[in-house]
Amino acid sequence: MSRRSGILEFAVLGLLRESPMHGYELRKRLNTSLGIFRAFSYGTLYPCLKTLVASGWLIEEPGSAPEDALAASLAGRRAKIVYRLTAEGKEHFEELLSSAGPDAWEDEHFAARFAFFGQTEREVRMRVLEGRRSRLEERLEKMSASLSRTRERLDDYTLELQRHGMESVEREVRWLNELIESERSGRDQRRSDPAGAAQHEDTPENHTPGETDGLPRSRDAASAGGTPPRHPGPDPSADTAK
Repeated sequence: MSRRSGILEFAVLGLLRESPMHGYELRKRLNTSLGIFRAFSYGTLYPCLKTLVASGWLIEEPGSAPEDALAASLAGRRAKIVYRLTAEGKEHFEELLSSAGPDAWEDEHFAARFAFFGQTEREVRMRVLEGRRSRLEERLEKMSASLSRTRERLDDYTLELQRHGMESVEREVRWLNELIESERSGRDQRRSDPAGAAQHEDTPENHTPGETDGLPRSRDAASAGGTPPRHPGPDPSADTAK
């Protein structure tokens, strides 16, 4: 499985965990909620859905029938297929959520993982955030070293592009620092208040989808609909400095 297809399967499972959907609804949610999938097509989505069905993680169900079945038949239309997460699919998605390896820190996969932080355990969120920050700090070091070696050979515009790339990565590192500090503050507060911790424990009964109590308050509204808050992602020019 390629890294790109793995990210798409993860996102599809996560969206279907919220509710069953047909292909058009899924594509719309992937486009609007997860910006990393804006350029993908039905030719990418449907093979992914078929793979997940074959794996036993999804099942296909007929959608609601048109009111006038004869008219729909004459018009060449048919009920849309609805995709529903199976018990095995839910278990598989939860396994993916609990993983926090290096793949979760990469540019595209991190954006997908962050979109489902409301369903992710706090300790896993912390590992992903800290891993992402570490990866970007390494990138900054390489970019700075490269810029120092090539500064004299670059024209003004190329030099400005390199600086812009570094500033974009620096902004994301600051954003990650804020998130990590908020996560730690929330964890420390619950440790100092055992009674409150019992009431707000991260369990399915007490955890509403999309709830991210570790986020800074100013970001809560952006996260309420399942969409991750905007943040300055790494600039494409960053790769030119490696």
